Amino acid sequence: MTRTVRSTLCLSILALLAILAVSQEGFLAGYKGTPFHDDRYSGGPQKIPGRIMCAWYDLGGEGVAYHDADAKNNGSGALNPADGTYLNEFRLHEAVDISYTKFTLDPPTDDNPYNRVVPPAGLLYVGWTEPGEWFNITVQVAETADYFVDLLYTSNRGGTISFDVNGAPATGPLSIVSTYDAADPLAWRQWHHWNIARELAHLHLNAGKNVLTVRTVAQGQMNYATLDFKKVH
Repeated sequence: MTRTVRSTLCLSILALLAILAVSQEGFLAGYKGTPFHDDRYSGGPQKIPGRIMCAWYDLGGEGVAYHDADAKNNGSGALNPADGTYLNEFRLHEAVDISYTKFTLDPPTDDNPYNRVVPPAGLLYVGWTEPGEWFNITVQVAETADYFVDLLYTSNRGGTISFDVNGAPATGPLSIVSTYDAADPLAWRQWHHWNIARELAHLHLNAGKNVLTVRTVAQGQMNYATLDFKKVH
């Protein structure tokens, strides 16, 4: 490769990066979603590095903060009856489907011997996912850097997700390994075998406010609980 060709390629890459930066700035300037808050969580962007709660996706509604295949929350108020409790009614009137980890039931639900990892009790998560669905999470990044992302999840049959950052694709399709275990005698519990996809994604994030988009690309029917961001060293 000649010096001229290398210089041309470098200039082209720099031009593309500049276009991407302008596009992302435009997305942030026009974004109408806001960080989640309620009477238990005071709000503000979730922090990176650190643990991000998927169920604390942004406020703003369908087409702004999320897209869901139907308007019903299949967890809060449905599987989990509206009984006045915080967990059963969490974001009851929004379309993103929410449930939480359940322990000490008979038969055992999320505290079963087929987990790869044991999640905390009462942990809220996004479930009933379908291809094409997405949700946004506003975050505050402490330092411009590359970050690994670990996902706490379940997946009965495997699937694919991806991430956007500030409206621009930031990863290709990311394969999620199935947590199906033929040894479990309860078919419904295949959706409750928890695992961590370690270093699932590698994202470059700029310091300050960013909006992450989590997209379900293929298969679906996965549960997403937390995203752990740690700086790449």
